[in-house]
This record gives sequence, C-alpha cells and structure tokens, in this order.
Amino acid sequence: MAQKPSIPKGTRDFTPAEMARRNYIFDTIREVFGLYGFRQIETPAMENLSTLMGKYGEEGDKLLFKILNSGDYLRGVDRSLIDNDECLKLAAQLCEKGLRYDLTVPFARFVVMHRAELQMPFKRFQIQPVWRADRPQKGRYREFYQCDADVVGSDSLLNEVELLQIIDEVFARLGVRITIKLNNRKVLAGIAELVGAPDKIIDITVAIDKIDKIGLDKVKEELAERGLSPEAIDRITPIITLSGTNAERLESLKALMASSEVGLKGVEELITVIDSTAALGLRADLELDVSLARGLNYYTGTIIEVKARDVEIGSITGGGRYDNLTGVFGLPGLSGVGISFGADRIYDVLNALDLYPADIQGAARIMFANLGEAEAARSLQVAREVRRAGISAEVYPDAAKMKKQMSRADALGIPYVGIIGETELQEGTVTLKNMTTGEQSQLNVDDLIKALS
Repeated sequence: MAQKPSIPKGTRDFTPAEMARRNYIFDTIREVFGLYGFRQIETPAMENLSTLMGKYGEEGDKLLFKILNSGDYLRGVDRSLIDNDECLKLAAQLCEKGLRYDLTVPFARFVVMHRAELQMPFKRFQIQPVWRADRPQKGRYREFYQCDADVVGSDSLLNEVELLQIIDEVFARLGVRITIKLNNRKVLAGIAELVGAPDKIIDITVAIDKIDKIGLDKVKEELAERGLSPEAIDRITPIITLSGTNAERLESLKALMASSEVGLKGVEELITVIDSTAALGLRADLELDVSLARGLNYYTGTIIEVKARDVEIGSITGGGRYDNLTGVFGLPGLSGVGISFGADRIYDVLNALDLYPADIQGAARIMFANLGEAEAARSLQVAREVRRAGISAEVYPDAAKMKKQMSRADALGIPYVGIIGETELQEGTVTLKNMTTGEQSQLNVDDLIKALS
C-alpha cells in the first residue's frame, strides 16, 4: 500500500477559497504600496550563503535553510568534521546556497548590483515567500510570505512617517485593530552605554526583545547569563519598563539618556516621528516601547512592530531603519528604512475575526449549465460575451443531470446559473437563475450582462 503523502511541518496547502482570501490581503497591501509610489521587484528564492550569513545575528544564522550542493557534494570535504560532529563547519563545506530568510538582505544585495539603474531615493515593494528553520507553532511557519516596502537613499525621517501611514491604511482597510510599537536602536545603544557595557549591545537587545514572551524576570536571568552585572541589570530595568503616555515616556527617556549622545539622538528621532505622525492623524494606537529591539542586527535607527489588538498572535508587521546594510556588499553609507507585513499571520488574524468581504470566494459570477451539444456551443458563445464585459463565467463541461450541475454551483458559491435549452436556443435568450432567491428570468444577452453587472 502506498504511503499517504504529507508536507513538511511548518508549511501549508491553500485551497481555492483560501487563496481568494490570501489574494484579498495581497491585493490590499499592493494597492496601498502603489498609492505611496512604491514599485515592485522580485529576487530569487535562493541566495549565496555568503550573502545571507552574518546579517541576522547568531540566532538568525541558525535558522537559515541551507541547500546541499548538487552532484558529489562530499568531494573535497574534510571527513574529520563528520567524525568530530562539527556541524557548522561541515555545512559551510557542503552548502554554498540557502533559502532567503527575509526580503531585506536580498534587497540590499539587489541595490548594490543594480545601483547604476536606480533613481535615488528608490522606493520598492516585494511580495514573496521566505523560509526559516524555526520550530513550527501557532502563528510561526517555516515557509511564509512577506510583503515589504523599503526606501533607500534617504536619511529623512519623513520616510518613517509615511511607512507608519501605510501600516495604518492597510490595517484600516482590512478592518484589523492594531497597536504600532515604536523604538529606536540608538536608544538601545544609549542604554548599553549608560550601564557601562557598550560591547554588550547585541546581548542586551536579544534579551530584552523577549520581554513580552518570557516576562521581565526571565529577561533579567538571561541578561545575567549573558554577562551583565547585577548593577547593570538594575539600571536597565526602569528604562525598559517605562509607563505613561508617549509624551511622558519620551520626557523620562530624555532625562535618563542625558549622559549618552547616541541615546539622546535616538530620543530626538522618536520625538520627530511620533509628533509628525500624530499631526497627520492615525487610526491605530501608537506606543513607544523601549523594550522593543527586534533582534535583527542590521537596524540602526527607528524600530517598528505591529500587534493585533483582538487576537493573541505574534507581531504581524515589523521593520526599521538600517543605515549601512549595503555596506557589507561594497556600497557603504546608503541609508534605508522599510517595513514587512507578515501575510500569513495577517491571514490567521482575519480568519479568527472573520473580517473577509462576503463575496471573497473567488468563484465565477455565473455558471452556464450544459444541456447538450448545441446548447453547450451556444453557452460558450454567451460566456465569451459575458467575459468580454469583465464578468467571470464558466460553462459546465459535461451534459450531466441538472441536479448535479446546480449542486456544484451551490457548493462553489456561484451566485447565478445560466440555462440555455431548446426554447432559449430558438429565441436567442438565456434563463438566469438567482441561486440565493431561486428567482428566474429570461433575458437577451445584453440584458443578461446588465443583470450580472
């Protein structure tokens, strides 16, 4: 007996009905990106590992899916690495490529390779899948789509303000209530300075970024494990647990950062972004969160994270500024800022809240029944006219029993069935049946198209 097929954990199949819902999300995001002047690009699913490694921090590197070299992949490999279980060194010899972990690093590589063709500032969007060798759980997948928008070649904080507006517009259109959390990497650098551990900035950010998941006490334990002194941890705690309004938090933060030039610079940037966004009006809640770090090492300024207010799930959008990501590819000093919508988590949120439009099924508007050879030929002609009018239509392919044909239309949520029998053939008409009300009317083709419109 053949083994029942399966798919890898952390991946999913999507039915036509599910794809109609996903395309609703993609189309909504794509339309808003277009309103703000972003242009679409695509990059390969796999990149050279040299492009990907070292860009996401130690934890991120562990989650890269590596692709085994083709052919005799063991040729030239140091066999002692196998005997000594030195997996990382072995992987470096066995694999030259990997699946992309996100869309930002491949975008940085794209900018460097195509710099001569691009007009700066360059505004791009990209909607493609990414892969992470993570442990699958609710809201966390090994294969998922990201919908990114980035601006490179501009230091202006107006870009951050526009990206926050894009986030607000997308989720307003989708009907999802959100909280946008905001921080600045310079503030985190200032914290490291204040506690006398500037060399521990990565350790500090990786630990405090987990505060929502593991709680303050566990974060303190991890900071201690990473070499922070009890005194340093005591100085960090009141900073990452600031309360009050955004204005009150900013005032407190400004006072706390008084002795750190880089920290004060981060506070000033936060004030500019928050005040400018507030002046334009925002439907979402905007919250300054000093514990927000987003563990990716390439962020250098603003950090953004979005949470759904009515569903327990991880962040559904994130992003930030990266001042020198292209520098690792030979193009230093090119500043960029971007956001990434997590389409799969947004899909789960919309499913949980049932926020899809009623007509989202993606089925044809009308199905023509098949009552015989001549009738089917005429149905094909009428379906062609209907489609030319921009209305989706299909013809049932077999001359099956009417009950079977009607059942299919009903099951797929097709709202109308067109019937062409002997009478309709003679009179050049179509009987249109409304599958919701059961009402029928006999129409010529022009009136049929008007009725369907």
